[in-house]
Amino acid sequence: MNIVALLDSNVRKYPDKPFLRYAGQSITYAEFDALSRGAAIVLADHGVGAGDRVAVLCFNTPGMVAAMFGAWRLGAVAVPVNHKLQTPEVDYILEHAGVKVCVFDGSLASVVSRLQTPVKLLATSTDAAGFDSFDAQLPAAGTYNALPPADDAIAQILYTSGTTGRPKGCVLTHRAVCMAGMTAALALSMQRDERTLMAMPLWHSSPLNNWMLGTLYVGGTVILLREYHPLHFLQTAQDERATLYFGAPVSYLLPLQMKIDVTAFDLGSVRAWIYGGGPIGADTARQLAQLYRSDRFYQVFGMTETGPSGTVLYPEEQVAKAGSIGRVATPGLDMRVVRTGGADAGPGEIGEIWIKADSNMLGYLDNEAATREVMRDGWYRSGDLARLDADGFLFVVDRTKDMIITGGENVYSKEVEDVLGAHPDVQDVAVIGRPHDQWGETVVAVLVPRPGTQPDPEGIKAFAAERLARYKVPREFLIRDTLPRTPTGKLMKHVLRADFT
Repeated sequence: MNIVALLDSNVRKYPDKPFLRYAGQSITYAEFDALSRGAAIVLADHGVGAGDRVAVLCFNTPGMVAAMFGAWRLGAVAVPVNHKLQTPEVDYILEHAGVKVCVFDGSLASVVSRLQTPVKLLATSTDAAGFDSFDAQLPAAGTYNALPPADDAIAQILYTSGTTGRPKGCVLTHRAVCMAGMTAALALSMQRDERTLMAMPLWHSSPLNNWMLGTLYVGGTVILLREYHPLHFLQTAQDERATLYFGAPVSYLLPLQMKIDVTAFDLGSVRAWIYGGGPIGADTARQLAQLYRSDRFYQVFGMTETGPSGTVLYPEEQVAKAGSIGRVATPGLDMRVVRTGGADAGPGEIGEIWIKADSNMLGYLDNEAATREVMRDGWYRSGDLARLDADGFLFVVDRTKDMIITGGENVYSKEVEDVLGAHPDVQDVAVIGRPHDQWGETVVAVLVPRPGTQPDPEGIKAFAAERLARYKVPREFLIRDTLPRTPTGKLMKHVLRADFT
């Protein structure tokens, strides 16, 4: 099973059916087939071959999707990159992945123009002065005809934060990615008439692999929204008669914050409202059901390393088991909750979530030590600690990895600490997550000033904003004389977190 063969099969079955909808226009399966084959020729003309890496630094546009499928047709590897990252962060990923060509949204020219990594840059969706246009080269590109790549060929390198503080590249095969899509399709009973609204960025593993490729798996239609905006999200769901939507919890709540009347929109076509990146409480679950006039909410839990695949909390469980990630693994997966020592946890006990799935990554790119740390006999050790209740439902209580999840985005605290620690007025720093009803967590920095200085939080915030994506920049800065540490100097973040609970 591979992504290219999956597309080719649907082209034969549904040539005139829309595969993509964007800005009110349709691209049928047959039209996208031609687009992807042209994209393969364009990339090949720029030196891309089997095994090479093609980065996509884009918003949710047809150009982004075409670039990925063009790469896959060549047997090359897609490297989706977060469009919110700043130049040094993008540079690291391009260099680490060994990227040969980067297809970027032309509106991001200010970011890519300062890149140090020697890659070929092609603009899509928006013209960018001084850069070749990927889109302009497609009409005359011709048609690429070759057999699809092998099922075990590498399809993606998806970057996620890790224990070193630097993003790690999760290496996923075509088979793994297809299994992630199939698992999602089975878990949510997706069908060939599905119209999936993609407002969350496709460089995220779940929007890309679970929901876009899950929709492809069943032969449905993907509705692309260039970028999430509360009003555009609701308007598009109504106008396009969307049947399925996936988003972070905050994407459901922002319309309320902006005083948008959700009830003014006809959202009756949506059969599944899916959220992930953090649980919601019972009161919020009731509020959303009333606001969206629907009891069809699902929570999904997974991680990039597993495809992502994991668990589902179903509609009838939303209130009674609010805060849980569900009870059992999705179809095709096996899951354990493992106590220290290796025994399975029982009701009332806490253990680490382990997952075995065909969608699991091969490992971390060029990082055998980190791979050995998390993989054991085919099981992925998630680092998430969960408590089992009497009914077998899982409640995540902590993370063995020092990760903050805000608005569905992963923030590794050490990366932020390294940036803040470089400020001349900062002697010591700790970055932690403050629980937040809507965002899951917000990023908080606790600073110890250098002797003789008086740090200006706004100045430090601006310093960080030049070096980090916006969602990584702390929302709150606290000044302390010292930070709590053990006698050996290890920072005791649990002491700091206790102040916020």
